[in-house]
Amino acid sequence: MPGRIQNKAALITGAGSGIGLESSLLFAQEGANVLLVDINLAAAEKTLALIKERFPNVKAAAIKADVGKEEDVKGAVDKAVELFGRLDIMFNNAGIMHPEDDNALNTEERIWDLTMQINVKGVWWGCKYAILAMRKNPTDEALGLHTGGSIINTASFVALMGAATPQLAYTASKGAVLAMTRELAMVHAREGIRLNSICPGPLKTPLLMDFLNTQEKRDRRLVHLPMGRFGEAVEVAKGALFLASDDSSYMTGTDFKVDGGLSSCYVTPLGEQALPPPPSLV
Repeated sequence: MPGRIQNKAALITGAGSGIGLESSLLFAQEGANVLLVDINLAAAEKTLALIKERFPNVKAAAIKADVGKEEDVKGAVDKAVELFGRLDIMFNNAGIMHPEDDNALNTEERIWDLTMQINVKGVWWGCKYAILAMRKNPTDEALGLHTGGSIINTASFVALMGAATPQLAYTASKGAVLAMTRELAMVHAREGIRLNSICPGPLKTPLLMDFLNTQEKRDRRLVHLPMGRFGEAVEVAKGALFLASDDSSYMTGTDFKVDGGLSSCYVTPLGEQALPPPPSLV
């Protein structure tokens, strides 16, 4: 059976770890050719090795790029088109959550600027160059390929609700991602280019676990999670796959929540969870 994104070309930023790693493996499993982009080339190359081992019929490559630099983002999109002849899926996933990010009084301007450079400008540039590439995608009905494409931007549940454990620059940056995605979705809706944000809840990824580096910090958040656990990166990857595929063909401009019910919850339930989290693809 063909995969859900068979023959499509995808570019994933932050492909060396977390959501990006799981999404890279899942997209390849579902038939897409994948360009793996990460500031840590060694990490991206480890992802590439897994794809080559498991999915030898898929075209894949890994490159180093800093999404905080416009020329790197443009170069990554150009590389995807060079390798695959098109770009159908752009997953602007890379981002930072700086450990010195705090409230309005304590967050230094350099932390604010760095966060905005990567989390907002990086997504802007990813959208910009993906749109330019997707407009040129040739149609091949035999392969199920057409002009346009799907752009997915990683936002966060903190863009939708406040927290008394502040990370102000990060929160503001993810709110900007939501607003930018909605606006671009409307601008390009009749070009066959869809743009959606994916809003993960707290995940058991290196990025968040490094930030929540004490049991006290973790417990402060777990009490608010209806499912009683942090999410897994693979669960967000499955949401991204849906947005990348034609299964979501009538979805654009959405804030797609994958947060275990957190943003809908007032009082969490009692008792133990009935089901374990899904296994990682790694």
